[in-house]
This record gives sequence, structure tokens and C-alpha cells, in this order.
Amino acid sequence: MKRLIIIPFLFSLFNGLAQVKLPRLIRDSMILQRDEKIKLWGWASVNERVQVRFNGKVYKTKADADGNWMVHLPPTKAGGPYSMDIIAGNKITLHEILFGDVWFCSGQSNMVHQMNIHDVTYERDIAEANYPQIRQFWIPTLTSFSGPQTDLPSGYWKSAVGEEVRPFSAVAYFFAKKIYEKYKVPVGIINASVGGTPIEAWISEDGLKDFPALIATKDTFNRKPLLPALPADAGMVNTPKWYDPALMLKGWRNIHIPGYWEDQGIKDLNGVVWYRREMQIPASMAGKPAKVFLGRIVDADELYINGKKVGSTGYQYPQRRYQVPADVLKAGKNVFVVRVTNNSGKGGFVPDKPYCIFSGADTVDLKGDWQYKVGAVYRPFTGAPVLISQNQPTTLYNAMVAPEINYAIKGFCWYQGESNTAQPKQYQKLLPALINDWRIKWNQGSLPFLYVQLPGFMEYNYLPSESNLAILRESQLKSLSVPNTAMAVTIDLGEWNDIHPDDKKDVGERLALTAMKVAYKENITYTGPLYQSSVIEGNKIIISFTNTGGGLITIDGDIPSAFAIAGADKKFVWANAQIEGDKIIVWSDEIAEPLYVRYAWADNPVNPNLFNKERLPASPFRTDE
Repeated sequence: MKRLIIIPFLFSLFNGLAQVKLPRLIRDSMILQRDEKIKLWGWASVNERVQVRFNGKVYKTKADADGNWMVHLPPTKAGGPYSMDIIAGNKITLHEILFGDVWFCSGQSNMVHQMNIHDVTYERDIAEANYPQIRQFWIPTLTSFSGPQTDLPSGYWKSAVGEEVRPFSAVAYFFAKKIYEKYKVPVGIINASVGGTPIEAWISEDGLKDFPALIATKDTFNRKPLLPALPADAGMVNTPKWYDPALMLKGWRNIHIPGYWEDQGIKDLNGVVWYRREMQIPASMAGKPAKVFLGRIVDADELYINGKKVGSTGYQYPQRRYQVPADVLKAGKNVFVVRVTNNSGKGGFVPDKPYCIFSGADTVDLKGDWQYKVGAVYRPFTGAPVLISQNQPTTLYNAMVAPEINYAIKGFCWYQGESNTAQPKQYQKLLPALINDWRIKWNQGSLPFLYVQLPGFMEYNYLPSESNLAILRESQLKSLSVPNTAMAVTIDLGEWNDIHPDDKKDVGERLALTAMKVAYKENITYTGPLYQSSVIEGNKIIISFTNTGGGLITIDGDIPSAFAIAGADKKFVWANAQIEGDKIIVWSDEIAEPLYVRYAWADNPVNPNLFNKERLPASPFRTDE
């Protein structure tokens, strides 16, 4: 009897070990790189024979001593759909496979930002999305300190059709759409991006061999220490709760929305602040669904209307756009309450953003005077620094890049840099290191590497000034010395109060132009004017550019602005500038013997209006480094 029980058990165990398995990327609806040898790989039992049946042919291999197997498919022209069988002790059939161009898109939050986050700006693009041959594989946020990983825990290929386009990276989607419309081939996007992450987290340990200090920090990672217990929020502890419409207001003070509370009489407060206001809602909006725009809030918020929670966001960057159910609003007085939590820096409502509630043709403005009360005060934290795994060298490469390096691609799209502005000069070496590292890992030669130069951000400065953001843009500009690279200039697409500007379409389409030049070898003007050289003649500096296209212009028809000039002391003053052919003449009556010139050299230059006739902006630059 024991033998009868054991034998079936061993049989089932053997069969379980004999199951051929595929990496997460190789699955239904995948897009494979056209015109390239394709690696297909996976796992099986030791020495197990594996067959791949595809396009009328059979490819055979055997798993090695570790259970790994791989076959190579010959180059295949764009097209499909195809099916594929992978056969060993079991059989896997994959469907709806296309061959086209696959782009590995990576970076931080501006490459993350989905169409869904920008669904007001791109409402029509979402509604009209019908591109079954544009597909995205979204990689979840993952980290690893234990070296490169071989697979992903989750992920699917999704088509850009209808509501399915909402999770697409907006930059990557508009890039892919432009490529698809131009070449009529399927376009695959593999998106591995994580907000707030530095470039060194995306580079392998091999790629960081010339950065020993960064490798050293990788080995000093400790578990995140426990933060001190936060004080209770009186607005949530007391009865009635502070979002209750029946609450009798005592000790509440006036404050304005939008605005930061540190600018309105509250000094250096980190903690919880409640905002409350009675709003008059017209009868035409009562009992109907509505949408609230609450701009941006630093850091986290919860919105209550008439005592019902209608939305919340846990960190400062997303735009607040909340759906209000039909049973919430009533005619006349409605109580709006916003609970704001801030952990560092200025807290409150970011200026120059939309604050309103609307339904149909009716809109009620939410800006103006509110009342506030502090629910909790956080003491300054004096404990050990908190190390975040996704910010440590190699961790994102190990978990989010390494599993894809066998997957043939057309090239890379990169949008990152904000998290490296503290050491912007180092980026001049780190970006080429990343490019070289990824090209070595993919082993497909000098794959095209396309990247976005950071746009303007933060307050405007109306005097010439120093800027880490400008230095980082310079580091990005200098990385064009790496062969087969191209940079999309976006200095004109930023927003002073938002590190995530809403215009993602122009970014994606400018990236697509660089792809058409570098990857598809089109004879086009693909970027704006780039500084080439300068000569000094008397009290003037004459600047020459590459990529002038049809000629230099100013986008607003005014004289060129954002130029500054200096003599030997490097004390810059604003300069006069004029266009003469494909050159810019710069001078100032204050500088008799000029030596140096800068253009758009600021965190957020006021009016960088130099473009070529193809309406592509000039990159910021300086000659005084």
C-alpha cells in the first residue's frame, strides 16, 4: 500500500519539475524586434529537451545543468500576428505575437507619468486611442541588493486601445505613436521607470567600476530605521471629527488657497493642517456627479465634502483630480474640508494651479479665503538617515533592467536627472557610463540611445544666476559626445511650480524625431540649435551653432533673450543679442572686453526663445566652464 501511494507522488513531483517555464516578458501579445536575431529563453529540468515551433520551423535545444535553455530565431520582418509553441514535458502556446520595433524606456517619474495622470490635457488622445500594434510592457517597481535578477514577478503586454492606454507612459506613448504613424510597423514599449530615483541605481556593478565611492555606498545599506511615533491628529481623535459638517468651529484662523502656510503666518510647521470652507453650490449641480481640481498639495491630502471622503493622495507630485459621486453635492451650503499632511519644507496648496469643482457647464471656484486649524505638529527628526532601497546604486538595474537584457530591442529612451541635481557635474560621467553599460549588457552593438534634457523648473530668477539644474543640462548636452546618441531639448516645456510638466506630447514627439535621425537614418532636422563655437570681436561675442535647420528664429518674433555676458571676472549681466544668418551676436554696453557668454542658464530661464525654423528650441549652454 505504501508503494502504491509513493509511486504516484514521485510521478507527480517529477512532472512538476519538468514544466518548461518562460520569463515574464515572453508571453501573449509580445512584440519582438524585427530584422534581428531573437533570443528565446526560459527554464526546465536539467538536460530536458525543449522545442520551439514558430513560423513553420522547429528549433531544438536542451536545458543545461542549471535548468536554463535558450534558442535563437532568425531575423523576421515586421508583421504578424504569429503563434508560437514551446514544448518540453508540457506545452505553452503563445498568441498574438508581432514583430516590429521595441524600445526600452526608462528613467524617473517623468517617464513614469501615465496618460491617466494627464487625462484632462489628453482626454481626446485617450478617447481616440486605437493602436492595437502599439503595446507596452510595464515593469513594477522592484529592487535587489543580491545581484542581477533573471525574471520579473509580474507584467503583461497591453495594447494602446481605448481605456487600455491609460497606464501607458505618456512620453513613451506619444513617442511610439509618432514612430508607428511614420513607419507603420508595430512598436513595443518596455517601461522600467521609478519616480525620484538617481541614475546610479540604474547602472550595474560592472558599469560603476569607475565610481568606487558609489559602489561603497551600495555595501553600507541597512534596514530602514523606525521613525519616531508621530503625534495623534486632533482632527481625527476628537469627536466630532473635523471633517464633520456639524463641527462647531473654535480656534480656526483665516488662510488663503492657493498658497503655502509658511507664507501666511505659520512658521516652519511640519505636521497636519486642516482647511475648511462652506461653498455655495448651485441647484443645477446638486445630485449630479462632479469633478474637483485641487491643483497640487504638499505633501498628502484627503478631501471631504459634506462629511464624505471623496479623494486622497499620498505624496505631493500628482495633480489632484477627484471624482465626486452623484449623491454628495446639494443645493446651497456645502462643507469642504481638506486634511493636509506635510513632512518637510513648505506645506499647503501650490500656486498657479486650477482649484475648482465642476459638473457639466457649471463651475465653482475654490480659490479664496478658507479657515485652518493645526491637527498635529511633528518634531524635527534627529535619528539616523533613512536609506531608501530604490535610491541605492545598482538596485534598480538588478531588479528592473537585468531581466530584460536577453530581449532584443531597437534602442533606448531615457528621461531622468532631477534626482542627480545635487551633484550635477558627476552626471557628465554617469550618463555615458549608463549608456555604455546598457549597450554592453544587451550586446547588440551601439544601440541608439535617446534622452530628454530637463525642462525649466522652479521660480524664475530675473538676474543672471548660478544653477545646479543648468549644470545638469550641460552634463546632458556633453553626453552627446557618445556616438549614436541624441537629445530632445525641452527647456521650453517646463512649469515653474511642477517638476512634472503637463506637456508630455511634445516631449515624446521630440524624442521620436531624434529616433528618426539616429535609429532610422532620416535626413531631417531632429533637434534645436546646439552650441558649436564662439569668437570675440571687440566688445561682441559671435556664436555659431549646429542643427540650425532652416535658420535661426525666435519663437515669439521678439529679439533673442536669456543671453548673459561677462568679462574676466565672470560677473554676468544680461546681454543684447541679434540673429545674423546662422549666428548670434551678443554684447553689452556694461562689458567692454567680453570673454564668456551663457544662454538660458538658470533653473527656469524666463524666456528662452531661440529656436530653428523647425520650431525646435536651442539647448542652454555656457562658455565659461
